[in-house]
Amino acid sequence: MAEQLKVAADLDARGFEIEIKRSRFVAHAARLDAPEAAPALLASLADPGATHNCWAWRVDPGYRFNDDGEPASTAGKPIFVALEGKDVDHAMVVVTRYFGGTKLGAGGLARAYGGAAARAIDAAGIIELEPTLECIIEAGFDLTGPVYAALDACGARKLDERFRPGGVTIRAEVAESAWPALKRMVRDTTRGGAILRRST
Repeated sequence: MAEQLKVAADLDARGFEIEIKRSRFVAHAARLDAPEAAPALLASLADPGATHNCWAWRVDPGYRFNDDGEPASTAGKPIFVALEGKDVDHAMVVVTRYFGGTKLGAGGLARAYGGAAARAIDAAGIIELEPTLECIIEAGFDLTGPVYAALDACGARKLDERFRPGGVTIRAEVAESAWPALKRMVRDTTRGGAILRRST
């Protein structure tokens, strides 16, 4: 069975907040499914009035991080390490710092940013997504009942349905682990009358 993918469940609107030597760190973790969506997500989470908005994202195999003016490798990289440490993919973490007047040093900054990021990931929650595949089913109208039952039994999601003379063509998404069962059920319940294939 293909390995499941751990992702940030969703944006935690409250975020996680910690204060260290009068500097306030507010961290948010959110799901990110495509690198090109990162700038808009950053804009929605960052506070332009804050001292720094440091961030990291990971959408396998790609990743990026940014210190936003903090000393090199004291902010963005620790945030990214928190993502890696929790084995989370398809996620972005933004940690906003409001400077309190006391310098924390490189080690203190790294601990603050990395710790806030880890807590934000925990606050947002983690879900596991199982890899899926798309498939096509062609069946006569008399076989749609067994086909729909097989799709439901295997937890498949119908993406599209088109009617044609004498039957229907269904495009569906199913977990890779359920694919063998779906093939077997469609074959057995329609006695080979329905055609099932993976989408190319």
